[in-house]
Amino acid sequence: MNTETVPAVNRWFGIRFATAARFEAPVRAPFAGVPAPGGTPGPIAPQTPGMLEQMFGQTALDISEDCLSLNVFAPADAGPGSALPVLHWIHGGAYVNGSGSSPFYEASNLAARGHVVVTVNYRLGAFGYLGAGNWGTLDQICGLEWVRDNIAAFGGDAGNVTIFGESAGGSAVLSLMASPQAEGLFHRVVAQSPSIRQLRSLETAEEWAGKFFEAAGVDGLDGARSLTVEQMLEAQGKVLLMRSTNYDMFSPAAAGDALPHDVLSAVAASPVPLLMGTTRDESRLFTTFDPSMAACDEARWQEFLQAHFADRAGHARDVFESHRPGASHSQLIAAVQTEHAFRAPAIELAERRTELGNPTWKYWFTFSSTAFGGVLGSCHALDIPFVFDNATAPGTEFLLGEGEGRGEIADRFAGEISAFAKGGAASWPAYDTSKRATLRIDHRTEVLNDPESPIRALFS
Repeated sequence: MNTETVPAVNRWFGIRFATAARFEAPVRAPFAGVPAPGGTPGPIAPQTPGMLEQMFGQTALDISEDCLSLNVFAPADAGPGSALPVLHWIHGGAYVNGSGSSPFYEASNLAARGHVVVTVNYRLGAFGYLGAGNWGTLDQICGLEWVRDNIAAFGGDAGNVTIFGESAGGSAVLSLMASPQAEGLFHRVVAQSPSIRQLRSLETAEEWAGKFFEAAGVDGLDGARSLTVEQMLEAQGKVLLMRSTNYDMFSPAAAGDALPHDVLSAVAASPVPLLMGTTRDESRLFTTFDPSMAACDEARWQEFLQAHFADRAGHARDVFESHRPGASHSQLIAAVQTEHAFRAPAIELAERRTELGNPTWKYWFTFSSTAFGGVLGSCHALDIPFVFDNATAPGTEFLLGEGEGRGEIADRFAGEISAFAKGGAASWPAYDTSKRATLRIDHRTEVLNDPESPIRALFS
């Protein structure tokens, strides 16, 4: 698709779908009918802009707790009775950053493929995920209820809704698969690079809540209600600097509001079709510009291997160095972190679903950025512009780099997502534990059986 021309798409920004008092469930806002196209994106949830937000020039100048709005994109000729499949995007950002109105998620090109696309805000950080209060998840469910009741007026089919998201958004859509309150509100799921390890236990959630209250100087939720937004963010910032293996200070809590005691078992048991994948070099986004990794040497690589693989350290070294020839020591460490944090949990979940007979497809995105001299590789979030068919849009070269073929890859990837949303099945074989069919997406897109199986086996 030619992203240099604007497709015939209507866009509605800043539609309020709910209101919510601090630490309370959202309350649906009345719908007054389809407004004139246009509008202004609503305020973003209180946050300190993260790495990607800063890269794309987003600031926290327009933040508010009154942030529960969404945006709708639809073909210009769509209207009541069109019954187009709906793509409902839940943004990432580690549950502490981001918004549905980020330029990264401009959805005109996806809508032009015959969809109504919705991008939604939800509460983040301590405002959305403190202790058992999965208020951000409740916001996401409320947004889907709005879609169920109102999307037909924009041309969408409430009976064919695909939820999709990346990173925290990827684990968020998985958590919605587990939520009894979300049952029936969507019909397919696409999870890109889901941060599965961020899904935490209630015990972990309560421990982090205690640390937040201590950092804020309050006794509990009642005390935190009286804090200003700035005081909340200051305390949140202190907590985010604390050591955490899974960066799960603020994220959905199993057995908290709207979620069962065992989220991943519920996801595994869900019959809803799931398309899920990761990028080859996820963790390079986080390690490449980390000053602490600049002096990474052979000794640190060996120490890292010993800590993670113990008596298998030598074998693990051989496997990773053979599969990442020419990689620096910091890039090898990032490769291990990628497998641990993203690919291995996704494979494990896919295999659990397969064993229960639930339809699952896997992809592996390996396109490498040429930006910054190519050091990012196929890093975390690199696939987002391709899914939205924006890979040749102005500004994306800052992350993707220059080079031919980006448009063709985006056309294929966005086309796969579109076809899955329309039909409920991917174009390549479903995942199973015998062949482990995986669609590799790159300049050459092909189905591979069990890609990089020696690395997979290290984490089995």
